[in-house]
Amino acid sequence: MADVNKIKKALKKELDKERFEHTLGVMYTAQCLAMAHGVDLEQAQLAGLLHDCAKCISNAQKLTLCQENGIPVNSCEKENPSLLHAKLGAFVARNEYDITDEAVLHAIAVHTTGEPDMSDLDKIIFIADYIEPLRNKAEHLTEIRRTAFHHLNEALCMILRDTIAYLGKNKNADSIDPMTRETYEFYVGGTLDE
Repeated sequence: MADVNKIKKALKKELDKERFEHTLGVMYTAQCLAMAHGVDLEQAQLAGLLHDCAKCISNAQKLTLCQENGIPVNSCEKENPSLLHAKLGAFVARNEYDITDEAVLHAIAVHTTGEPDMSDLDKIIFIADYIEPLRNKAEHLTEIRRTAFHHLNEALCMILRDTIAYLGKNKNADSIDPMTRETYEFYVGGTLDE
């Protein structure tokens, strides 16, 4: 079993204050969702705690570390290297925090874009990152929070719809990561071009 208190102390030094507070919020929210949906509490705690462990690494360093360690980078991630914190976070969790649980590492790796056919743990970390108590800007947040404790897939679809709508409105639609597109199409149905 991982030493959660030791990981918290290390993360407090690595992350800025706001990111650390967000991390604790995701960890607690993930544990609550795990209790509601019968998912392993320890896995939810670890994945929630470490989901952003690579977030405060500079974008240039994220790209370099991915290149040096054989972590694939798509064209969207090259344009938006901040997206790499999820994949790189799984690598950091394994190599710096000694996490060997593949389910935990996978949940960290997919928490930003999602992916088709996610496990319940994957969904919980994806959702907890979006709904944790310090989040307050997303549209439909109250409804998504309420739904998440009863229906993971429904909450996931709501988040995906809102994320796609936000990215389509506020950024170039081409900047939507291909995996986010695939996740949307898998869970929500239809293609984004409709």
